[in-house]
Amino acid sequence: MGDLDWNVVGWEELSSRVGRVRLPGWDCTTGLVVGEDGALLVDAGSSLREGAALRAATRRLLGPHARVTHIALTHPHFDHVLGAAAFAGVEVYGAAGIDTVLARGRDELRADAVAHGVPPGEAAGAADVLVVPHHRVSGEWTLSLGGGLRVLLANVGPGHTAHDLAVLVPGTPEIVFCGDLVEESGEPQAGPDAIPRHWPAALDRLLELGGEDAVYVPGHGAAVNAEFVRAQRAELAARFGVS
Repeated sequence: MGDLDWNVVGWEELSSRVGRVRLPGWDCTTGLVVGEDGALLVDAGSSLREGAALRAATRRLLGPHARVTHIALTHPHFDHVLGAAAFAGVEVYGAAGIDTVLARGRDELRADAVAHGVPPGEAAGAADVLVVPHHRVSGEWTLSLGGGLRVLLANVGPGHTAHDLAVLVPGTPEIVFCGDLVEESGEPQAGPDAIPRHWPAALDRLLELGGEDAVYVPGHGAAVNAEFVRAQRAELAARFGVS
């Protein structure tokens, strides 16, 4: 595969083989990691319509002879999972336990999407065909995308939810997709499914994965550095009264 022109689809280039888009509405990140034999999408948007738009953008970027082959869902919230069904025939990964949450929580996801402004019909349609991950990551899972590119999926939670998955892409710099364990465009959101007492430790694991020089890509907002993640860890520890 030749060089990728991320500008063609209006995505932010993080490295020659890694990019992401900040979706409208909630400034939610979707990432893409491209190898010689496959491509990994990180999170899939908030509706089938948004998922279809992501599929069209990736097809335009990758050309007629390549496609998204894998999806990693960083956590089970509507704005990250409801678009996954727009990608047929892909292998879907999530943290261990996310399958149970999604299988039992379709109505809650639909209601949450509607409460945040997704049209009711779109939310219901996406919930009806909700994709439950085929592969559950309980520790770490190395995913080969070809051409020597091996991506690490790491179950680093609980924190933002009970089922938080991070994606580490090796290189210079290394790139870490953090899901909503890290947020830049606003204060990290702790909903009823958050595990606040464990959230700072989850950020410690992110920092161990990426190290000092990595680019950390939050679930919402601009890419940040290790210093930002450490500062957010300190803020969360103070907010929740944990060390």
